[in-house]
Amino acid sequence: MDDTAEEPLLPRSRAANERLHSLVPGGAHTYAKGDDQYPEGLAPVISHGRGAHVWDIDGNRYIEYGSGLRSVSLGHAHPRVTEAVRRELDRGGNFVRPSVVEVEAAERFLATVPTAEMVKFAKNGSDVTTAAVRLARAVTGRPLVAVCADQPFFSVDDWFIGTTPMSAGIPAATTELTVAFPYGDLAATEELLLRHRDAVACLILEPASHTEPPPGYLAGLRELADRHGCVLVFDEMITGLRWSEAGAQGLYGVVPDLSTFGKALGNGFAVSALAGRRELMERGGLRHSGDRVFLLSTTHGAETHSLAAATAVLDTYVEEGVTARLHALGERLAAGVRDAAASMGVGDHVVVRGRASNLVFATLDENGQPSQRYRTLFLRRLLTGGVLAPSFVVSSALQDSDIEHTVDVVAQACAVYRKALDAADPTPWMGGRPVKPVFRRLA
Repeated sequence: MDDTAEEPLLPRSRAANERLHSLVPGGAHTYAKGDDQYPEGLAPVISHGRGAHVWDIDGNRYIEYGSGLRSVSLGHAHPRVTEAVRRELDRGGNFVRPSVVEVEAAERFLATVPTAEMVKFAKNGSDVTTAAVRLARAVTGRPLVAVCADQPFFSVDDWFIGTTPMSAGIPAATTELTVAFPYGDLAATEELLLRHRDAVACLILEPASHTEPPPGYLAGLRELADRHGCVLVFDEMITGLRWSEAGAQGLYGVVPDLSTFGKALGNGFAVSALAGRRELMERGGLRHSGDRVFLLSTTHGAETHSLAAATAVLDTYVEEGVTARLHALGERLAAGVRDAAASMGVGDHVVVRGRASNLVFATLDENGQPSQRYRTLFLRRLLTGGVLAPSFVVSSALQDSDIEHTVDVVAQACAVYRKALDAADPTPWMGGRPVKPVFRRLA
């Protein structure tokens, strides 16, 4: 296969990236979107998108995966969502009192996620996960937060970011209030709870990620939380809607005390949700006799157009079976990528992982170790073939022809990958510095 295919020309994108870095710290408003995540000189700046395709400002078209960091699960400019948003734009977006749209969105959410009894909306995932932590501390009177150590992100707030390599500016005293437990290991989690007896306010985790929970694991966590008097919080930012319409809790049948949703909930519009048991949630309300919890109070949390988008998204998922379509598309893509990698002799090095609706890929070196250098080579070949894929997370807008083209491009990338493995050096095919991890201490 040809490893000299012409790369896309990106003069306008390169100039725009320079402008971004001079104006915006990191050159993007989300670190995972930074140009350091892409091969040197091949970080397109997007002009617009429709369905599963995006166009950069240089006029290049790409099939896009992981759209909006998994938020655009129905595809860009989905007609049902944009129509719902348009209706509200002409009616006013924010008022001094609640809008009827807030009632409708809450009813639709709780009908879709029946394991929750109350819901409060906000704008981003960090706000609602931090609200869940605050609420757990309030209801238990305990200081410590236990996070799942094997999962990469819960919040931009100090209680979590202090545990990452990017902890600059966060006092050690804050970080010491966060402890960690390993995913899938009930014995280690109980040991942690015993070591910090009566001090852990909550266990917070993604109920599933790139591997399925071991049999009985989530039910076991539920029992541990009950026995040790702490709150069980499911971060369903990714699993919400993608695992089932009711999230992982709906799929696996284990009910957390609190759960948080976002990403797919708005199909790109800014909306997130904290949901859970009435007894806990009402502590942030007005119908209880205890100390008030400052749960969530955001000026823009109930913008009408974003809540209308969420309602339209939930309706679309339920009525059109979107979750099942995401799984079917992902299964087709995963099978094609695995076959392509195997046929080029790199099946042990380009590895597709995760639930079909949430696929990621690993790029392993000649020793079978994760490699940013080989990831750079792989991403470069994908971009050259018109595939923008920091992951292989699908949207329901993908067509069979998109999957077929992606698999063809992956096969071409794997042919180059094989040459690099044979040379034990991907440098000639990297085109510059390697892509970098999001969380790292030095720029």
